[in-house]
Amino acid sequence: MRLDKYLFFTRVVKTRSLAQRIVEGGHVRIDSRPIERAHTDVRPGMVLTFPLNDRVRVLRVEAIPVRRGPAAEAQGCYTDLSPPATG
Repeated sequence: MRLDKYLFFTRVVKTRSLAQRIVEGGHVRIDSRPIERAHTDVRPGMVLTFPLNDRVRVLRVEAIPVRRGPAAEAQGCYTDLSPPATG
């Protein structure tokens, strides 16, 4: 599945265009490699790192969603490895 679609389907971002902007801005890393293409494939086991809402998100892909479903379904597709929020 495309990276931008994955971020949208798992409800990490509100719109697919926002996901595309984040990726194409060079702010996303997959397994520590910088990614600049929204069409990069995502597979289970990959670790995504990117800034979002003034913090760094680190997500391990657990499953590929088939649709943009409810939040509980979406959260089952990744494990959040992000450092705790400070403040």
